[in-house]
Amino acid sequence: MGDSCFNGGMKQITADAGKHIGSYAVCVPTGDNWLSDTLNGFLMNMDKSVDVFAAKIQADPKLKDGFNAIGFSQGNSLIRGYIHKYNNPPVMNVLHVHGTVSGVSGIPQCNPAGSGLCQGIAALAGDLCYNSLVQGILFQADYFRDPNKITSPGYEQHSQLALWNNEIKGKENATYKENFVSVNKYVMVKAMKDTMVFPNEGEHWGHFKDGTYDAIPMNQTKWYTEDTFGLKTADEAKKIHFETTPGNHLQFTETELFGWIDKYF
Repeated sequence: MGDSCFNGGMKQITADAGKHIGSYAVCVPTGDNWLSDTLNGFLMNMDKSVDVFAAKIQADPKLKDGFNAIGFSQGNSLIRGYIHKYNNPPVMNVLHVHGTVSGVSGIPQCNPAGSGLCQGIAALAGDLCYNSLVQGILFQADYFRDPNKITSPGYEQHSQLALWNNEIKGKENATYKENFVSVNKYVMVKAMKDTMVFPNEGEHWGHFKDGTYDAIPMNQTKWYTEDTFGLKTADEAKKIHFETTPGNHLQFTETELFGWIDKYF
């Protein structure tokens, strides 16, 4: 969110990661230049962004036999959607760094679990985002998961995240689950002092317990206990791995990044 493959920092980290392991490395944008790529991170909805992302991957002959994926923050939602909807060519291993994979339930810098004001703002966001207009425009609304609206008609009819989670009875997609469990390793990196992703536990596949702002770990979520999209299956197959960083959102060193790559890739 707010970054671009055309920014110098992203170019550098892509080049350094590839150089470290002696491999082809590429940052996959959803726009064709800095401005469109940055704006698409806000104004191209999540599903459409995944479709564009997939098309660019499939057009790259160097990725045709499969690849390892690394995502930062919102970029992890792209990777998750690609795995569910396409995974062709396949993702072999994925490193999710401070990712939005489970969705968010609050706005940046405002934790609804720690503030009545932030709960009110989060509730307002939930009131506004579950309709076809907003879900069709705003990427961030597509992975917003209001724990108090999980059974609401708006969430069930319009939430793109709910479809990926296979949460809606009668709308389950078996391919989402088959593709998810086909990946060899999911490496989940959580920032212990994250002030951007709420709940912070979401970076480890947890979330807020439905109907509350009480954070629960991965194995207590409904999508895990009911194995709606394959998370429990992948975990029991020892495919889910956890790492942490001590600081805030996207505060990590190149040494840490290379350490995760060496350990898991």
